[in-house]
Amino acid sequence: MAMKFRAHDTFFIRKGWLSKGMKYVEQSQDVFISKEDNPMDVLGIGANMVKALRYWLQAVGLTEEPNKGKRVQSFTVLGKSIFENDRYIEELGTLYLLHYKLATNKEEATAWYYFFNEFSMSEFSKEDFVTALHNYIAMSGESEDKGNKAIRSLSDDFACIINTYLSRYKLHQNKIAPENNIDCPLGELGLLDILNREKRTYKKSVPAVSTFDPWVVLAVIVDQAGERSEIGLNELLMAPCNIGRVFNLDAITMLELLRKVEKTGEIKIIRTAGLDIIRINEQRTFQECVDIYYGRINEQV
Repeated sequence: MAMKFRAHDTFFIRKGWLSKGMKYVEQSQDVFISKEDNPMDVLGIGANMVKALRYWLQAVGLTEEPNKGKRVQSFTVLGKSIFENDRYIEELGTLYLLHYKLATNKEEATAWYYFFNEFSMSEFSKEDFVTALHNYIAMSGESEDKGNKAIRSLSDDFACIINTYLSRYKLHQNKIAPENNIDCPLGELGLLDILNREKRTYKKSVPAVSTFDPWVVLAVIVDQAGERSEIGLNELLMAPCNIGRVFNLDAITMLELLRKVEKTGEIKIIRTAGLDIIRINEQRTFQECVDIYYGRINEQV
């Protein structure tokens, strides 16, 4: 399995970037590779940022490029529905969907995948994470690159993860004005916090149940369930790429969240006769759940 590190060139996703990227991809699929129109001029950002934006659009599942031939960008099915329904990425549900895509993108965003799905420490320092990730790469038989360069890439990835999920104001309270808005929008999800500023330690946080829309949660559940209609609660909580891992849920919060999903009539929680499972009542696809989510939002407007 291919792994990728530091593909973002140390640039985390800035507010407005993804919307801008989608806008220009919609206008011209070769915005990032055009010979006629310089991408830096079109997008109004520097060369390294152009490269980073091109990467991020794909890493969060908004666009895709063919593996061979002309590397034009086109919307994924999810990208198209986000562009049509929430192009300025203002809804928490959209942020959760993009986060899900990023945190499960093992090939393009290996450090993110590892951080949410395999890294078991809930309180940690940079050293803890980099050491653990380094071991994970070694165990998987991937020799990305030897020694220091690898460690530096992994350190850069860690810094980028922190900047993705923590506001810069929180990180540097004395130095940055709260209105300085180059934060990453995914920071709004509350998945990370500072444990000890002096020691530079961090912790994974459990987001509030109220921040989730049941259809977004269901989208992830059915995406991971495949053809199955019954899933164990333990699998939902512990399996890589499932709701527990990707959203930092503890057992109590997850159950509360599942009850919220159960109210849609789409699942049933069964905790009798020694079973601890949910039953999915109707086979829906990930995208169907996403479409219903946006349909409901548009009705409220």
